[in-house]
Amino acid sequence: MKRKLILSLMALLTFSLAHAQRDFAVSEITKLVLLGTGNPNPSPDQSGCALAIVVNNTPYIVDFGPGLIRRAAALSPKYGGSIEGLDVKNIKHAFLTHLHSDHTTGYADLILTPWVMGRDEPLEVYGPEGLHQMTKHILNAYQADIRYRLYGDEPANDRGWRVNSHEFTEEGLIYKDENISVEAFPVPHGSWPNAWGFRFTTPDRVIVVSGDSRPSEKITDYATGADILVHEVYYKKAFDTKSEVWKNYHAQHHTSTVELAGIAQRAQPVLVVLYHILFWGAGEDELLEEIHATYKGKVVVGHDLDVF
Repeated sequence: MKRKLILSLMALLTFSLAHAQRDFAVSEITKLVLLGTGNPNPSPDQSGCALAIVVNNTPYIVDFGPGLIRRAAALSPKYGGSIEGLDVKNIKHAFLTHLHSDHTTGYADLILTPWVMGRDEPLEVYGPEGLHQMTKHILNAYQADIRYRLYGDEPANDRGWRVNSHEFTEEGLIYKDENISVEAFPVPHGSWPNAWGFRFTTPDRVIVVSGDSRPSEKITDYATGADILVHEVYYKKAFDTKSEVWKNYHAQHHTSTVELAGIAQRAQPVLVVLYHILFWGAGEDELLEEIHATYKGKVVVGHDLDVF
């Protein structure tokens, strides 16, 4: 009886996740996948902050919040999805906006699980200063696991666990291949010394990702005319009820619905997708109402597993 109950609960969870997934994609070349729309709060409905841009079935990961590999696997054919590029062994390129924990606690999973599942070349990771040290310490922490997989009974290659970390310190082009070019630009995130947004250009799409940021003219500039602006947001009405300490914190680190409406009004992207969302008790309609009071363009409240 207990086993049947567990199996029933697992089936219900699988059903819920499958039906939570929404596919808005119209391009066969480029797909934006929301692997996690959350923030430091451990919301059961939002995995940690992470995206995938899949171009010609090649995945490029943006940020490494908790749960990203399982979210990616959920959309792969092996687990009933339709995006071949998200078979986790295919994940070989990743980009990091900044080193905050809610954007990086999935880093070990990003390094190790695709290797265990068959990735046979090093992971290439691009991020701000501090990335080398973080990578080194994670690999050191998992040396016992890596040694056992290499030299124990389980067959494993000696390449897929390795990481080539690339730090950047200046605005501009940081990566380019036949599918994608990636530009980094600095964003203001409190006193954090190294926080970045990205502009991804593919054969048929321009996608701009804010990272964590208060309102920024850089984001406006890079998002002008973009197909998709993926931007963090918090609910302004709830912000107004907070203590002065928390008001100061959020105003310096993040962007309200009202402020985002101003950015979108100036940049005029085809679509705005909300992620890293602080609902603070609001429903989706309330978030959109605050934005649409100023900005009349298309805005979608992002859900984990959404595809654009």
